[in-house]
This record gives sequence, structure tokens and C-alpha cells, in this order.
Amino acid sequence: MKVAIIGKGNVGKALSSGLGPAGHEVRFGTRDPDESVGAAAGWGEVIVLAVPFSQVKNVAGSIGHLTDGKVLIDVTNVMGVDGSMALGFTTSGAEELQKMLPKSRVVKAFNTVFAKHQGTGRIGQARLSAFLAGDDAEAKRAVMTLAEGIGFEPVDCGPLSAARYLEPMGMQLIGLGYDMGMGPDIGYRLVRG
Repeated sequence: MKVAIIGKGNVGKALSSGLGPAGHEVRFGTRDPDESVGAAAGWGEVIVLAVPFSQVKNVAGSIGHLTDGKVLIDVTNVMGVDGSMALGFTTSGAEELQKMLPKSRVVKAFNTVFAKHQGTGRIGQARLSAFLAGDDAEAKRAVMTLAEGIGFEPVDCGPLSAARYLEPMGMQLIGLGYDMGMGPDIGYRLVRG
């Protein structure tokens, strides 16, 4: 697939490092005029939104109709400028993004994994789960295929409203890693009996 990654920070680069070897073509969209956000969004079959939460509204405004009909993966953590959770349980960042870009097919994914593991889907030999949520079944299948190609075990968590739970999971992981001193070599894995 042609995957446009909007944002070239730790998350964008990490996902690119896993998607390229899995056979996908990746193009970045950044503030750099040579890597235009609009050009990348127009080119991509799938668009990954990997920007700070505070920039989501600006980016959504700049890519607008270029996302129409496309899978739009929301990787953001709903973190306020002070590091606290910016949204609660009556909505989610992913649902708000869907409202901003109603003709796109938003899927929440990859936010429950530290960036350093997003390129492999593993910590050592342990395969991590890639939890995802979305309202479009075909879009979710596409994201599951991308996740599995990287090395994750994809887990469909249901409709986009389930992002209300995935976003706090991402914040909890950050809290465990940095506030509780466990570091970034931790992750979530769904265990089935």
C-alpha cells in the first residue's frame, strides 16, 4: 500500500521503519516544503496521523478533502500541554477527528505502543498487541494487515467509540514507563487462554 505518514517524529519514523520492510511504499508529510503534508495526503492510499495531539485540528484543516474515502490511522495520544489526558470517556480524539474529517475512514491504532517498538511489533521475542478501533470494517482490515506485516498481533476492539478506552491505555503506558520508572521497554499483549 501507499502509506502517507503525517509527522516525522519518533512515531512516524518508527512506523515507517516497519512498513517499508513489510513492502509498503511510505512518504512523509511534514512542515518541510519538500515533504508537503498536502502532497503526502493526496498521494497516500492510507494516511497515518502521527503528530502531537495539539496539532490534530491544524493538520485536519490542511488535509481536509484529501482524506475523503481513505483510511486515516489516528496514532495520537490525547495529551494536553501539561502531560495530562486532554479528553475523557464521553468522546475520544479519534471520534473528534472523524467529526473533523467525516468522509475519511478513521481507525485508532498504534497509540498503545511506545514508539521504539512500533517498527517491529515486539519487545525481544514477545509479540505485542496492536489494539485498534473503527467504524469501517474494510478500513480496520487494512490496518490489521499493516499491523500484522510489521510484526504485531492485531486486535479489533470494536467501533471507533472504543478509542475512549484505547486512548487512556496509551496514557497509562506512558505513566508506567516514565512516571513509574519502568522505562519504554514495556508493552501490552492480549493473552488468550
